Amino acid sequence: MKLDVLMIGGGMIAHDQILPSLYQLQRRGMAGDISVVAQSAATIRALAENETIRAAFPGHSFAAYPEYRQNPGARDPGRYKALLAAMAPRQVAIVALPDQLHYEAIMEALSHNQHLLVVKPLVLSASQAHEIEREARRRNLLVAVEYHKRLDDRSLLARRRYRAGQFGEFKLGTARLMEKWYYRHSNFQNWCTTENSDAFTYIGCHYVDLVAFITGLKPAAVSVYGIKDRYPNGKEGYLYTDARVIWENGACLNIQNSLSFPDAAPGTNTQGITMYFAGAGGDGQARGAWLEHSDQYRGLKYCYIQEPTAPGSTIFTEPSTDYFQYVDLGGPGLEPVGYGFRSIEFIFRNILRVEAASEAERPGLLREIDAAGVVATPANSSYNELVVEAGRQSILSGGREVRIPVS
Repeated sequence: MKLDVLMIGGGMIAHDQILPSLYQLQRRGMAGDISVVAQSAATIRALAENETIRAAFPGHSFAAYPEYRQNPGARDPGRYKALLAAMAPRQVAIVALPDQLHYEAIMEALSHNQHLLVVKPLVLSASQAHEIEREARRRNLLVAVEYHKRLDDRSLLARRRYRAGQFGEFKLGTARLMEKWYYRHSNFQNWCTTENSDAFTYIGCHYVDLVAFITGLKPAAVSVYGIKDRYPNGKEGYLYTDARVIWENGACLNIQNSLSFPDAAPGTNTQGITMYFAGAGGDGQARGAWLEHSDQYRGLKYCYIQEPTAPGSTIFTEPSTDYFQYVDLGGPGLEPVGYGFRSIEFIFRNILRVEAASEAERPGLLREIDAAGVVATPANSSYNELVVEAGRQSILSGGREVRIPVS
């Protein structure tokens, strides 16, 4: 079985993860025709002419909207609606838009009976997440939020071992994810502004989701302090954030995020999480436990003879082997590896499972996917929207704590 795909949005995440993952699924006979629609022809051109993707996937291409060759200056923000209306039902729509545009695109796709893969966060309010859940259930469609850190093997190992009691109970943690400075020169400066989003909402949600994914605990309160800074175009954003998340058992997680990691620094970012636990060992004695993931590199240190040309690339680098890389397995082209690809593939496989089931079987299968909790869905991960909503209230009020209603 193959399903056609319409990706709405063609920015950084489309280049770095989604489009090459879709081409690999096409190679494997899981994805059919691929279309990409963006607000501007310039965005589509950059994606279609990405030399790395073209070299990795010779012979693969997508239907491009707007048609950038005929009209290089075209802008058509609403084009995706007509394309969704023209799709056969029960295919796959991917929403890879700025945070504040997710809700409208998701509801439009659901109205045309399309399964959904959505980049995180799903939406910016819990009420919208619940509305999406109800509509998807009514139509027996899978809506999956692409929290790719869930498919990092280390996250899955930590989840299994925590839930087996090997760590005890989560008590205290700290996490960080600092993106490179060059993000400020990208399209982020047009949408990740103070009135729309912030570094915690866009980046920190990964670690809120990850702690809930590992421990099964739900967040109970959030405070986010944001520091404003100006983008090159003069717009303001909360480009540095410090968040404090209190969990239902009283545990505390601190998360720092920013668009500030120096472009000259090795690696594509700096990120990681440390968690502390307490519990009784097999002898009944109380003990502490500890988990630390250093996520920005995997023990590799390279120094090239010439500085690479990609934004943020450096002549000395500490590359990550785990999120997304290309390897040569004999061709043609290259193979994507890492949890960035595995996440897209895992979601796609679950959509295919739903489509292979009978109409009578689909509601039960969708409940099974929700209950398993590996694919993030509106039903099993709406705590993320509660945190985002509370976090926005907090950051706009100078960092005051906002309680999260018990669901």
